[in-house]
Amino acid sequence: MLQELSIRNFAIIDELFLSFEKGLTVLTGETGAGKSIIIDAINLLVGGRGSVEFVRHGEKKAEIEGLFVLDNDHHPCVERAREFGIDVEEGMVVLHRDISSSGKSVCRVNGKLVTIATLREIGGTLMDIHGQHEHQELMNEAFHLPLLDQYGSSEIEQAAANYREVYKEYEQTLVRLKGLSENEQQMAHRLDLIQFQLQEIQNANLQIHEDQELTEEKRKLMNFEKLYEGLHTSYEALSGEGRGLDWIGHVMDQLETAAELDNNYQSLLESVSNSFYILEDAAHTIRNDLDNLEFDPERLNIIESRLNEINQLKRKYGDDIEGILEYSAKIEEEIETITNRESHIEQLQLKLQMLQKDLHLEAKQLTDIREKWAHKLTAAIHRELKELYMAKTIFEVHFHSSADDFANTANPPFRKDGLDQLEFYISTNPGEPLKALSKVASGGELSRMMLALKTIFSKHQGITSIIFDEVDTGVSGRVAQAIAEKIHSVSVNSQVLCISHLPQVAAMADTHLFIMKETKKGRTSTAVKVLGENDKIKEIGRMISGVEITDLTKEHARELLGLAYSIKHK
Repeated sequence: MLQELSIRNFAIIDELFLSFEKGLTVLTGETGAGKSIIIDAINLLVGGRGSVEFVRHGEKKAEIEGLFVLDNDHHPCVERAREFGIDVEEGMVVLHRDISSSGKSVCRVNGKLVTIATLREIGGTLMDIHGQHEHQELMNEAFHLPLLDQYGSSEIEQAAANYREVYKEYEQTLVRLKGLSENEQQMAHRLDLIQFQLQEIQNANLQIHEDQELTEEKRKLMNFEKLYEGLHTSYEALSGEGRGLDWIGHVMDQLETAAELDNNYQSLLESVSNSFYILEDAAHTIRNDLDNLEFDPERLNIIESRLNEINQLKRKYGDDIEGILEYSAKIEEEIETITNRESHIEQLQLKLQMLQKDLHLEAKQLTDIREKWAHKLTAAIHRELKELYMAKTIFEVHFHSSADDFANTANPPFRKDGLDQLEFYISTNPGEPLKALSKVASGGELSRMMLALKTIFSKHQGITSIIFDEVDTGVSGRVAQAIAEKIHSVSVNSQVLCISHLPQVAAMADTHLFIMKETKKGRTSTAVKVLGENDKIKEIGRMISGVEITDLTKEHARELLGLAYSIKHK
């Protein structure tokens, strides 16, 4: 749930700190007071699209920060955060977003900088925002299949994943087949090019790590004088009369005498003796290396020429020798494929036929599971609509096409999501035929339909925080009371924040926030007040009657609150 929210310099908000509780929190206030601005801020916090228009006039940036508390370690947010290397400790997630006046957006999750896409992925597991724009989504049949898949949850997702796995191979085979079936002249040009490239790489006779070894040898040759001087000086310091080894040998002789007199010096003698022999071996090695050192300017020219050849190949075919050789193997395989083009086309066509059969079986399995869940969704929506005074409404998931329709089709129109095309149909009046939802539903009916879907999904998937932004548009009377009760029922298992103009919804609130405008130092800003019992009565009275609040209005408000109390405590 969203526990704390901080907003600074956002639209008409100067500075705002809000604490939220479990259950239903209702935000009310006059139009333009800033209710939707608060929801806009939350939307941006969870990855929504930003704009410089959100930055308060005269300020450098807008800042939004929210603390979310998870109810368990298995929340989807925890797994998603780990995928991006973000730790979630003690079940707390802090989202932070800055939008500068220049348009730059900075996002953080638990203090770690992330992209907007990452913020959106993590934020999507924390908050589900439903506004009036989703009515348009509900009217768009393109959203109906994803809604059904969301309801079918893991069972549909598993079948869809199996289908997509085969579909991916099917697409790759199609691309390869199309590539081989292209214009023969283009194919011949391609063959000439890659044959030349392969010959160039093979003529170079590259060896793994050859460039590294040559670079090291070049470095030695270019620093020959320093190398020779260093070895020569080292040898002179060790060998010869009165030099290092001579003095250490003298120490060894003296310690032998001391060890004969006192065994305690035996270990010290051994250490010095070992050092003497090690240094003696080192001196011999240095002497041999000095004898073998030889400066060969011709060898340096050969190395530079070879490295230049390798670097030219790197610029063309790979970042290193391994990359060049990988490219060589790739085009060698392509040459073989083009050379034996006809046989490869035949093989790919056979493979495509087999994949089409497998893909159709997976699509059929996906269709069967979707149809099963479509029946369950239909029954669930009928139950919810009955409680929203739409008992006579008939809802149906209508499949325009499915895998069964293409059982004997040579080339079915496979898509990434299967062969199913479906749309939600309803009939709101007895005797009327079922028609597409987008063609027959009024604004109030769409509000109730969306609320029914959200109620089902919140129970089914355990969404932890939901925002309803004026979903009660276009309803009144007993329907308004039904919507209020439905929104509260969602809040039993989920934290719900709701902007509403309906007194029935406000009466059901566990926490009532009043949003208002105030003027400080000549500037308008948004403020929030948590309403107590008496203030609730006044605000609900205002929502009922408008400007003038009479004793009768207050009595009606008390009656609504009493009714709400009895409903909530059944």
